[in-house]
Amino acid sequence: MRVLVAEDDAKVAEHIRRGIAEAGYAVDVAHDGAEAVWLAENHQYDAMVLDVMMPVQDGLTTIRQIRRQGILTPAIFLTARHELQDRVRGLDAGADDYLAKPFSMVELLARLRALLRRQRTEPVDRLRVADLELDLLARTAQRGGQTIALTNREFALLELLMMASPRPVSKTAIVEHVWDQHFDSGTNVVNVYVNYLRAKVDRPGLTPLIQTVRGVGYALKDPAS
Repeated sequence: MRVLVAEDDAKVAEHIRRGIAEAGYAVDVAHDGAEAVWLAENHQYDAMVLDVMMPVQDGLTTIRQIRRQGILTPAIFLTARHELQDRVRGLDAGADDYLAKPFSMVELLARLRALLRRQRTEPVDRLRVADLELDLLARTAQRGGQTIALTNREFALLELLMMASPRPVSKTAIVEHVWDQHFDSGTNVVNVYVNYLRAKVDRPGLTPLIQTVRGVGYALKDPAS
């Protein structure tokens, strides 16, 4: 999952980025409205967190531009304005939710999860491939009834592979969904993390599920299907 954060205050932006990243999401940060529009048009996001008061152009103008491009990514507005009319204007402009500053990171993450659940046509709480199961709400994984301890990056990578299964996922797609736009795709860190995941998911004695698709990337497949 990948989230766009648009916030001009560097300290607030870093606080939000760190909190969302620690929850297991890849995060891109824009520091003004124009940059946020450019990122939204050139990258695929699962959710957006936008400050209302930003330089270059404000959050209302930003979300209107994004919506005019046909981009329906759910968005939460952050603002120090508490008046009812301000909230109404934000929602009418194209935001899906509204959170007043100062806010709790716990509440912001809960609202993000709610938006992501609403975005799905059919709610998906668990992913299953063969005897491998991923619980998206509890953020746990198990195979053959045995719990697998995963880091946030490993969980995000496994989620991406399971959601795409049996189709392969390119290294570029992995970078965009598990890391952020500043990540150097020239490094071998994707290979390293896939190997970490293999060591945990495809333990000795188990049928391998994670496959390398030469020239493409990686796929997670049920060999029985």
